[in-house]
Amino acid sequence: MIELTDQNFEKEVIKNSKLVLVDFYTVWCPPCKVLGPILEKLSEEFKGEIIFTKINIDSNPVVSQQFGIESIPTVALFKDGKSLDGFVGAIPEPTIREWLGKNLNLLKNNKEKISADAAEKSVSSDDQKIEDLTKAYQALADEKGIKITDNKELLRSLMKGLLVNEEKHGAKYCPCRRVSGKKEEDDSKMCPCEFLEKEIQEKGQCLCGLFVK
Repeated sequence: MIELTDQNFEKEVIKNSKLVLVDFYTVWCPPCKVLGPILEKLSEEFKGEIIFTKINIDSNPVVSQQFGIESIPTVALFKDGKSLDGFVGAIPEPTIREWLGKNLNLLKNNKEKISADAAEKSVSSDDQKIEDLTKAYQALADEKGIKITDNKELLRSLMKGLLVNEEKHGAKYCPCRRVSGKKEEDDSKMCPCEFLEKEIQEKGQCLCGLFVK
């Protein structure tokens, strides 16, 4: 994947006539770390059809402000300088593959054949805190009539992110929302955040992908 900057974004993306995927990420975002390897793999599958790029919004604030990037990871497809489509959050590999195929018009007649066999590496955990927290969020999901993600790698990353935020900021803030340090502003970002029901209803999952329908 091509690493973009504020300086080369216009040349590599805006002035590019080919289909360009841009992954807006940061190094501290757990879902970004899960999504990155998936996009790296798909970049090989779609080589010659889509140019895969990424840009660290912390290091390149001009571009992120230009496109109003507030949530990460955010992925967008560009062609001829225009944003065609996009999504927010670490969604499963098969879903991304289908999304890319739709935009390329390659999978128009065989969507049902798209493989849903994302091989999620089983991550065994000896960390009792992560296990206990996972059980707590599972119970919460059951209570609300929803589910938690079955992506074990993403789930573990999110649990670790919540524990890190609790240690660093004093509360289990959503790992993929920025913590400002202002309590009144940050209270809405405590997991499960106040945006949960709306995001589940509109997108089928919360921003981080922890809770799903």
